[in-house]
Amino acid sequence: MRLIWIAIAAAAAILAGPASGQQWPARNVKLIVPYPAGGNVDSAARIIADKLQEKLGQPFVIENKAGAGGMIAGEAFAKSAPDGYTLFVGANGPVLFATEINKRDAYNWKKDFLPISTISMTPLVLEVHPSVQATTLKEFLDLAKREPGKLTMASPGPGTTNHLLSELMQSSLELQWVTAHYRGNAPAINDLLGGQVQFAFDQLTVSLQHIKAGLFRALAVTSPHRLKSLPDVPTFAELGYKDFDGQTFTGLFAPASTPASIVEKLHETLVAILKDPAVIDKFEKLGGEATPMTPDEFKAYLEREDAKWIPVVRKANIRAD
Repeated sequence: MRLIWIAIAAAAAILAGPASGQQWPARNVKLIVPYPAGGNVDSAARIIADKLQEKLGQPFVIENKAGAGGMIAGEAFAKSAPDGYTLFVGANGPVLFATEINKRDAYNWKKDFLPISTISMTPLVLEVHPSVQATTLKEFLDLAKREPGKLTMASPGPGTTNHLLSELMQSSLELQWVTAHYRGNAPAINDLLGGQVQFAFDQLTVSLQHIKAGLFRALAVTSPHRLKSLPDVPTFAELGYKDFDGQTFTGLFAPASTPASIVEKLHETLVAILKDPAVIDKFEKLGGEATPMTPDEFKAYLEREDAKWIPVVRKANIRAD
């Protein structure tokens, strides 16, 4: 009789193995966000968390884990169990740049992160305070060339896409201006509003309201096409500057070695969410664009971004404060 029960238990265990994967998620799923609540990445995470919960039947809980340019969150995520119950909503800085500018080998996205899909792309806008005597990109560049070191750019922090785009432009076009680093977008934009600094490369999420109110003058955007929200503002590419196409991505990652069945289920569900007109509208109101990719497409995109921006970090000798 004892042998019969052992055989039954073994058979049940075999059957339970595949079933448990198919039943994911069976409990709460944690989404680690490497920034405080209220920002661009956090907003994107909350949009998809609500929809993932709706479609998959379990709570997707946001855990904001800010610090060290996102590296604290990235390191915690890289050490997570690959069981589908801890995911990461990352962006350019935490995924690609944080370990480089902090000079700490805490994790490597190529080994530790499994890309599932991009969530959104948010372009940057080159905006100036109204006191700046430039109404076009050409006039701005001419001013910067004519008076090197006179203009000051408001940066939300070292190693951000905003900062890297500024460094790339200075290096490529042989320009020079002062960079004032702040701890986040809010204080940077406050000083731009007050005229203490003259310009910024900023996420449209933050600046659209100020541009529409006439408090900033938008000169160009980094998106591949003109934006619905700023149809009269040209892209850098159409003005002849194709290299200045830096955008802030948000993307969903699982730990390396997460089962393929979970990755496939997550990807399929996320793509359906990002094609929902209501979700598309939410991202447009944030100044971004819902942008799903396959895991292979996302990985290839990250490799291109890595190859483009890491040399900029190293050439400019960017270090964390």
